[in-house]
Amino acid sequence: MTSSPRTIRIGQIVPSSNTTMETEIPAMLRRREAFAPERYTFHSSRMRMKQVTAAELASMDKESDRCAQELSDARVDVLGYACLVAIMSQGLGYHRVSQERLHQATVDNGGPAPVISSAGALVEGLHAIGARKVAILTPYMKPLTKLVVDYIENEGIEVLDSVSLEIPDNLQVGAQNPLAPAEHVNRLNTRGVDAVVLSACVQMPSLASIQPVQDRLGLPVITAAAATVYRMLQVLELETRVPDAGELLTGKY
Repeated sequence: MTSSPRTIRIGQIVPSSNTTMETEIPAMLRRREAFAPERYTFHSSRMRMKQVTAAELASMDKESDRCAQELSDARVDVLGYACLVAIMSQGLGYHRVSQERLHQATVDNGGPAPVISSAGALVEGLHAIGARKVAILTPYMKPLTKLVVDYIENEGIEVLDSVSLEIPDNLQVGAQNPLAPAEHVNRLNTRGVDAVVLSACVQMPSLASIQPVQDRLGLPVITAAAATVYRMLQVLELETRVPDAGELLTGKY
């Protein structure tokens, strides 16, 4: 008798204007369903945010506790905070504070779930592949990119170069062509880096570009979304493998 596939509930806290995490995260995990005994369902709660500014990000982050409670009502198996810059703009190391607080919110609500953040996942993913020097591509305005660079460097990873696309409207970020990062990466100086962060923003579509850029550059390529899936699989105690999603998701780490 064949056993039933394991059903896993994925919870995501997303900005109200985010249109990418509910497409790229499922796309990666659906790829696993082709070869792994797992089935996924996806559940989201939203925080209001339209413009990617420090003020809106701070206001949005305050809603994350409510979102964690709502998702724990659904008894999700893992909960992901899907906005990298919202975390990184709140202060160095803030992903640890946020993750602990949101996990406690699920515990207090009687539906305890491990909580990860795309910000923490990116840093942890870079450490996992042994990257000490990176180049990053972001859609942010330059001041916010500077906050991201400072945050990553505070975690012991040197950012040798960065490119800011300077798109303030979050809907416009999500409307970018998923193959655009494969062109924008040509503006990055990748000499001497250990890895390329092809999208340091979970709203900028990039999944279709990861593997082609990695194959072309001969360097590990990672995105915030791919790192989020990596950490989700880790806390679910599953093999960290997704086909054609870059070095981090080869199952080696």
